[in-house]
Amino acid sequence: MKAQTLGRVLLGGFMVTAGVLHLTTQREEFRAQVPDWFPVDEDLTVLGSGVVEIGLGAAFVALPRHRRTIGMLLAAFFVAIFPGNIAQYVEGTDAFGLDTARARLTRLFFQPVLVLWALWGGGLLGRRSREGSTPSS
Repeated sequence: MKAQTLGRVLLGGFMVTAGVLHLTTQREEFRAQVPDWFPVDEDLTVLGSGVVEIGLGAAFVALPRHRRTIGMLLAAFFVAIFPGNIAQYVEGTDAFGLDTARARLTRLFFQPVLVLWALWGGGLLGRRSREGSTPSS
């Protein structure tokens, strides 16, 4: 298995797992991360984002021919939720062991890694993306 394919499968699996946790055992932790200023009900936000994560993650793994589009959608999703991560840092919200300002700040630097991972896994970064990639890779 090529590294890029493995990366795509791992990120897809991570997203499905995170989505399931949004809907089940970690629902309260995710609710705590919804910023006060967000105009949608906390529970609805968590449920909706969980469903989106499951869908995008499963599609990233199961639909390799559409990996470029799904990679772009995943990257956009990570960008869209970044304000919530910033709010968690600014508001000092504890969740998932992020109980210090330093831990919450460190997390902010991981979000761009997820964006790049989605783009790379989707075949949108690197030499292959410039030369074109085959649907089966």
